[in-house]
Amino acid sequence: MSFFSRIFGGPTVDVISAIGSAFDKIFTSKEEKAQAQLLLEKLRQQPYLLQAEINRVEASHRSIFVAGWRPFIGWVCGVGFLWAFLGHPIFEWVVTLMEVELVAPVLETDHLLELVLAMLGLGGLRTVEKLNGRSK
Repeated sequence: MSFFSRIFGGPTVDVISAIGSAFDKIFTSKEEKAQAQLLLEKLRQQPYLLQAEINRVEASHRSIFVAGWRPFIGWVCGVGFLWAFLGHPIFEWVVTLMEVELVAPVLETDHLLELVLAMLGLGGLRTVEKLNGRSK
């Protein structure tokens, strides 16, 4: 085994899993395990709760550059897809009918699609949680 594979490719242990296995060894009764499991769930939720608080503070900021960057990205992606899937084909059709030599700009939608999927993916996961009854 090489030096780099030992550093980067070795087995990694999730911190929460390590704490959970330690709790399993320490606590033996069902009540103690249930309390330990509740503590683990609270630990797992901490990063998400902190991110939600950051999002809330960002959205309530008075500067449009802080509060409006997510809607701006959404509108830019939406306009980009509008051009790529409706505007460009209609423009090409009109230019062909008019028999004019014009070339419309073509947008590469790969990066737009990545952004939109990332932004909508979080909402989609939240919908799955709601459908499974995991959120209140």
